[in-house]
Amino acid sequence: MSVPTPHPGLPVGHHRPRRLRSTRRIRRLVGETRLHPADLVLPLFVKEGLTAPRPISSMPGVVQHTEETLADAVRAAAEAGVGGVMLFGIPEHRDATGSQADAEDGILQRALRLSRDVAREVEAATGRAPVVMADTCLDEFTDHGHCGVLATRRDGTAETVVVDNDATLERYASMAVAQARAGADVVAPSGMMDGQVGVIREALDTAGYSDVGVLAYSAKYASAFYGPFREAVDSALQGDRRTYQMDAGNAREGLREADLDLAEGADMVMVKPAGSYLDVLAAVAEMSPVPVAAYQVSGEYAMIEAAAANGWIDRRAAISESVLGIKRAGADVILTYWAVELAGWLHDETFGGTR
Repeated sequence: MSVPTPHPGLPVGHHRPRRLRSTRRIRRLVGETRLHPADLVLPLFVKEGLTAPRPISSMPGVVQHTEETLADAVRAAAEAGVGGVMLFGIPEHRDATGSQADAEDGILQRALRLSRDVAREVEAATGRAPVVMADTCLDEFTDHGHCGVLATRRDGTAETVVVDNDATLERYASMAVAQARAGADVVAPSGMMDGQVGVIREALDTAGYSDVGVLAYSAKYASAFYGPFREAVDSALQGDRRTYQMDAGNAREGLREADLDLAEGADMVMVKPAGSYLDVLAAVAEMSPVPVAAYQVSGEYAMIEAAAANGWIDRRAAISESVLGIKRAGADVILTYWAVELAGWLHDETFGGTR
């Protein structure tokens, strides 16, 4: 029997990496990056005054929940094994300081109490439940749509309206304590105010909530990919947030922001958006001693859904690949609107293909 002659283009040693891709069983065995439902967090919107869920037109499949349907959504996430839920509240009344943000009977606090009760119920029955997280920011609650309290700055004869960093910190501290009291396991300051993590940590500890964690939106960029989110929270924003959210070209600044949040006591740090900032995510993951989260934002969701609806891409494959890429870049926790659906797929098969 003659021995086949190796192709002259093969390297010395006849290396054939394709051997490790030849069957689904082998690909599953040697896969370097794996997703688990517990890695995922489902963002949820609850709107005060609704009598039925309201679809968000720019985010097909995502809705503004009533308090009743929110309970169903949290329960579905728990049953799917999703690691957490992140709650965003949309009040009926807004004002300049976002007074409903820390109101005991405000929509977000009611949603947190409801979600906490559902989580406890599911945990008692199954032994597992999602972590209940709260967005700790004022933009959903202010009549101007900014993430903080506004002030007028005078420069010579000109006046400019700006977000007052330190006045906003006072509101964040009060909001975080209200959220902890209502049942949040984790509060998540997303406003990019200087010093927000330290002020919130001190407020929580002083109020007796030292066990409540802080997930810091550390590297949050002023991104075009937030567009659909504005519809999701009925945003009143005019203008932009470039004076406090980061410039898209700055990677080192993202590392600095994460480092400062870690020094102030952050339990987790986040990069947002995820898909366009995988380099920043990888760099933060490399330096962080705490878990790193990444938020696959509304625009990322909308683009894949729109392309899939037009038949331009394979929806399931594109969703799976996009989230796996975020995990591969270093995220320990991934916020994605596909969390429940993706968790169901993960129960069925391991990523790496079906052939």
